[in-house]
Amino acid sequence: MENKKELSISIVIPTYNEESSIERTLRFARDFMEVEYSNYEVIVSDDGSKDETKKIVSAFIKLAGKKFKLLENKHMGKGPAVRFGIMESKMDYVLFMDADGATPIKELKRLLIWVTEQGYDIAIASREGLGALRKGEPYFRHLLGRVFNTIVQFLALPGIQDTQCGYKLFKTDIAKRIFNNLQVYKKQDVIKDSFMGAFDVEVLLLAKIYGYRVKEVPVTWSFVESKRLNPLRDSFKMLRDVLKIRWNVIRGKYK
Repeated sequence: MENKKELSISIVIPTYNEESSIERTLRFARDFMEVEYSNYEVIVSDDGSKDETKKIVSAFIKLAGKKFKLLENKHMGKGPAVRFGIMESKMDYVLFMDADGATPIKELKRLLIWVTEQGYDIAIASREGLGALRKGEPYFRHLLGRVFNTIVQFLALPGIQDTQCGYKLFKTDIAKRIFNNLQVYKKQDVIKDSFMGAFDVEVLLLAKIYGYRVKEVPVTWSFVESKRLNPLRDSFKMLRDVLKIRWNVIRGKYK
């Protein structure tokens, strides 16, 4: 086991029009990491925000210092934004987490146990299973998520109860190998609307193909309403992308 003060951790936060939450999330991340794991960096990978997100992040960086960095990307979706951040990370471990703080930064402790003490390569936050807690999620959203997961398990990832929670920890060299070999989400065109997609499915499928050990870790997660997303429309797009991923498997595209 590594001494926690010796751990080096990159945190990648993808953003798209997150002016209402990003300052709070960055502040919580700074306050937690300075106490618990002081050798860290935070990379905000912005997906072409049109609101005040980049301005808020830049102002925070001026106060917080060199441990914080802003990447300004074209608007291509959450998957590419995460990938750009991952590829910039310089520490031994890398976590990507959502900008709304739905899964709080303190859950990092739970995930780190599995990759530093138990021999896992990747630890993913899960809103399912014993010990997981969902707060405030509408029933319809939960139902859509469970239907989607059933399809994902059938087509690609049997045994993974929650592929879509936006809080995942990797050994950094493994993360870079996986994200550099994405097919559906590696090269996206510039888009107009907000879109998260099912890039997590492709990431976890590559982890499985490469033989990496993945641990689902139950966490506390709070539902955060977003006007940018349409549950039905985006569920359809995500299903379409899962079918693309399955087709890539059949054609032997993942090496």
